[in-house]
Amino acid sequence: MFMTDLLYARAQMGLSLAFHIVFAAAGVALPVLMVLSDWKARRTGDSDYRKLSQKLAKGTAILFAVGAVSGTVLSFELGLLWPEFMGQYGEVIGLPFSLEGVAFFTEAIFLGIYLYGRERVSPGLHLFSGVMVAVSGAASAFFVTLVNVFMNDPSGFVATPHGPTDIEPLKAMFSPGWLTQTSHVLLSCYQASAFAMAGIHASVLLRHPGSAFHRKALSVALPLACVTALLQPVVGDLSAKHVAKAQPVKLAAMEGQFETERGAPLRLGGLPDVETGTVSHALDIPNGLSILAFGDPNAEVKGLNEFPRDTWPPVAKVHVAFQVMVGTGSAMALLALVTLAYRWRRKAWPSGRKMMWAWLVSGPLGLVALEAGWLVTEWGRQPWIVRGVMRTADAVTPVPHLAAPFWTFTVVYVFLGVVVVALLKRQVADTLPDREPKGPDVKGGEAHVH
Repeated sequence: MFMTDLLYARAQMGLSLAFHIVFAAAGVALPVLMVLSDWKARRTGDSDYRKLSQKLAKGTAILFAVGAVSGTVLSFELGLLWPEFMGQYGEVIGLPFSLEGVAFFTEAIFLGIYLYGRERVSPGLHLFSGVMVAVSGAASAFFVTLVNVFMNDPSGFVATPHGPTDIEPLKAMFSPGWLTQTSHVLLSCYQASAFAMAGIHASVLLRHPGSAFHRKALSVALPLACVTALLQPVVGDLSAKHVAKAQPVKLAAMEGQFETERGAPLRLGGLPDVETGTVSHALDIPNGLSILAFGDPNAEVKGLNEFPRDTWPPVAKVHVAFQVMVGTGSAMALLALVTLAYRWRRKAWPSGRKMMWAWLVSGPLGLVALEAGWLVTEWGRQPWIVRGVMRTADAVTPVPHLAAPFWTFTVVYVFLGVVVVALLKRQVADTLPDREPKGPDVKGGEAHVH
C-alpha cells in the first residue's frame, strides 16, 4: 500500500512511542520494586533480597539507558516531524517538557548514587537515593502525560487564525482530566512492570519450584501487581467518564456507537463497519454504556453520526484497541482477586504450578494493555494533533522522503530491542540454581512464599 509522507511521519512517531513506552514504564516501576527489595534486605538481613535489589538496579540502568536514547529521539521527532505544532504550541505547553527534563536528570543523578554508592555512602542515603530514583521516574512520566492531556483536551490559551494568544502556561499544563489521566498512566506503568516481573519469576519457578530467590522475588512483585490490577479499573472508569463528557466522538469510536440514543448498550467485542454503521459479532449489554458513562441507564450517548465525517477517528482501530485494553485489564484484575484470596486464606503467596502458569501467561498482559491504551488515546484524537484546534495534516513537516528515516529507525529499534532482551536474559540466567534444591517447604511441586 502506498504511504504518504504524513502516514510515514505518523508511523515513525507511533513506532518511537510504542518502543519508548516500554522503557518509560520500566523506568517508573522498577525503581519501586528495587527499593522494596532493598528495604526488605535491610529489615531482614536476607541476602536474597539484597541480590534481588542489585539485579533490579542493573535492570533499571539498562532500561534507563535505552529509554534515554529513545526519549531523545522522540524529542527531536517532535520538532522535526511536527514543526507547526511545536512552533505554535511549544510556548503553550513548554513548561511540562522543561520539568520532565529536570526529573530525568534528577533520576540519572540518584541512579548513579544508588548503583555505585552501595558501599560508599551511608545505608540511609543509599536507600534514599533509590527512593528518589522512583519519585523522579514517576515525575518524568507525570509531566510527559500532561502534554498528552493538553493535546487531547487543550486549555490555557485563546485560539486565533494566527496561533494561540492569551497564554496561561499553568492552565495549559493542568488541562481538564489531568488527574485521572496521569493516575491511569502511572498505574499502568507499575502494573505492566510488576506483571512482567511476576511472569519471569513464575516461569523459573515452574522449572525450579524450590528456588528461594525466585520465590522471594515473586513475593515482591505480586503485591504491586495485585494492587494496581484492582485499582486500574476504578481509575480507568473515571478517565472514561471524563472522555464521555469532554470527547464524545472518541467515546463513540471506542464503543462503536454510530447512532445517538438513550439507554445505549455496552458492546463487548465486535468489529465496527463505518459504511453500514453497524458493529458485527458484538455482545450487547442493554443500557450498559449509559450507566458506565453517565451513571444513568437512560442517559443519552452521542453517536458518531452527530459529528462531521472528517472529524471521525479510525473507528475500527480505536474500538479494537479499546476492547484489547479492557479485556486484558479485566483478566489481570481477575487473577489479582484469585491471588489475593489465596494469600488471605493460606497466609502465603501462591507458587503452585497452576497459579504459576496463570502468572506466566499473564506476564505480558500489562504491556499489551499499556500499548493498547496509548493507541486508543492517540488514534482516538485523530485527525487532530491538538484536538479541535490543529489538524495532524497541518502540523507535519513539508520535508519529503520520510520513508527513509522511518525504515532507518525501525532497524535501530529492532537492534536495540534484541540487545536489551539479551542483556535482561543474562540478568535472569545469573539467578538460576545449578540444581533444584529440595527442602521441607517444597512438597509435590507446591512451594509457599511468606
